[in-house]
Amino acid sequence: MNKSLKHILSIISIALVINFAGHYLYKRFDLTADKRYTLSPTTVSIVNKIDKPVYVDIYLEGNFPGEFKKLQSETLQLLEEFKAYNNQIIVNFKNPLEDQTNQEAQKLVAKGLTPVNITVDDKGKKTETMVFPWAEVTCNNKTTKVALLKNMMGVSAAEKVVSSVQHLEYGFANAINTVITAKQKKIAMLKGNGETDDIFIADFIKAVKENYFIGTFTLDSVAKNPTKTLEYLKKYDLAVISKPTQTFTDEEKQVLDQFIIHGGKTLWMVDAVNIEMDSLYNATGAAMAFPRDLGLNDMFFKYGIRIKPDLIKDIMATPIALATGEEGSGTQYNQYPWFYSPMIYPLENKNKSKTNPIVSNLDALKFEFTNPIELLKNPIHKTVLLQSSPASKAVGTPVEINLNMAAERPNQAEFKDMGNIPVAVLLEGKFNSVYQNRVLPFEQSNFTPQGLQNKMIVISDGDIMKNQLDKNYQPMELGFDKWTNQFYANKEFLLNCVNYLLDDKGLINIRNKEVAIPILDTEKVYQNYTTYQLITVGLPLVLLLIFGVVFTYTRKLKYQKR
Repeated sequence: MNKSLKHILSIISIALVINFAGHYLYKRFDLTADKRYTLSPTTVSIVNKIDKPVYVDIYLEGNFPGEFKKLQSETLQLLEEFKAYNNQIIVNFKNPLEDQTNQEAQKLVAKGLTPVNITVDDKGKKTETMVFPWAEVTCNNKTTKVALLKNMMGVSAAEKVVSSVQHLEYGFANAINTVITAKQKKIAMLKGNGETDDIFIADFIKAVKENYFIGTFTLDSVAKNPTKTLEYLKKYDLAVISKPTQTFTDEEKQVLDQFIIHGGKTLWMVDAVNIEMDSLYNATGAAMAFPRDLGLNDMFFKYGIRIKPDLIKDIMATPIALATGEEGSGTQYNQYPWFYSPMIYPLENKNKSKTNPIVSNLDALKFEFTNPIELLKNPIHKTVLLQSSPASKAVGTPVEINLNMAAERPNQAEFKDMGNIPVAVLLEGKFNSVYQNRVLPFEQSNFTPQGLQNKMIVISDGDIMKNQLDKNYQPMELGFDKWTNQFYANKEFLLNCVNYLLDDKGLINIRNKEVAIPILDTEKVYQNYTTYQLITVGLPLVLLLIFGVVFTYTRKLKYQKR
């Protein structure tokens, strides 16, 4: 056997050994500084559980600016990482605008996958185009949607893309977990004390139903059989109390207290002051705000907080739309800052890894007539999730609220050293019963004075979960304000609260992932377009030409000597 044949056979043998070893010894290397392509253990665990084909349809396809191309490529790259762990994931890119009749686009809109209108600026030439930054994940005839682009206020498309990329892993991991996992945990929407009507919390309920069982639980039966009511409530994992307006009886409080002591999680959204925006839309444009006693003060005091019956006035405010001019065809709507509707930005730690995942990478939230939360000293660990801006203060009640206040220009000196008021607090620890060493409102043979490790979240705004209605009186998406066309992160925050309280497979912790995406500065590119074109196109050709000349010359010298 000659040397050439031996050499070829050796190469083939080595290639076969490497391929055989690679089949059993699998390893990928992420060389990025921010480890953006390294999946979290939670994601890997979810992906490895897939035993049937999971179809991922990406609708971000078509002709759009570089920022969206970047979002598209990052989405594809992330899903390639998913597929590397499990080839049951099948990814398809679809362009819903290819159909000239727009039937596909209309189907997506009907399913709630609303498009985004963007302006394409090509060297000064601007054109309008439509993009569907959505994906759908399907398995076993169960489908859920994934938003690829976050709604953010006052930022450029490039900044939106960077923030959106940070949420991709969480979005797809959560979606896959939704379609492959059967529901297990149960959520009770408490009723019986004047809580928010279902139509105004419909979007929240719709979103939560994808992952959890959810149902209405009324406390009216406490009056007849409190012990039996408590036993039924214990079958739920989380109780959501959305804006109660009627006082809780001692028997109802004991039921809630023992639910908490026995490990039940609670999400409270409470107004300590009685005032509504609707009450201002009258002939005078004014209404009185006065304290609302729900009978919960002793419970919250025992758990380590107090909701004060004051209103927070914040210069960092969300706008409201008010009619101006003559009535009828001459009516115009202008936006004014409404200082009793704070725009709350999540409280993030300077060390990003220590930021609570509930508020990590969230945009601004809209609050309305919110109250200060005072933190009390006790063994319960308290984490302030949301607080008002430094330019805010508490206003005592009773007080008259008038729409004319929208035209005010407050003196910032009045707010000095009075802001940063907590409005959402996470409580974690072993809660003591409010009825410890007290006479019980009703006989309970298994009364427990102290519980095991537990957690709850208290938000001092009953309207944070409230969605608006469209002209056909159908629920709109939670967080969208139809009067100002602004989109707030209320829904995302509340879903994070639910996931955190229910320990949903550690999914919530994926939100802390930080990704740095380099985006071209289009203004600089246009200003130096010719220079960059020469560098990116001309320079490689010049280098290639030089290499060719040198290579040809050296080769010629080499063979001339022979």
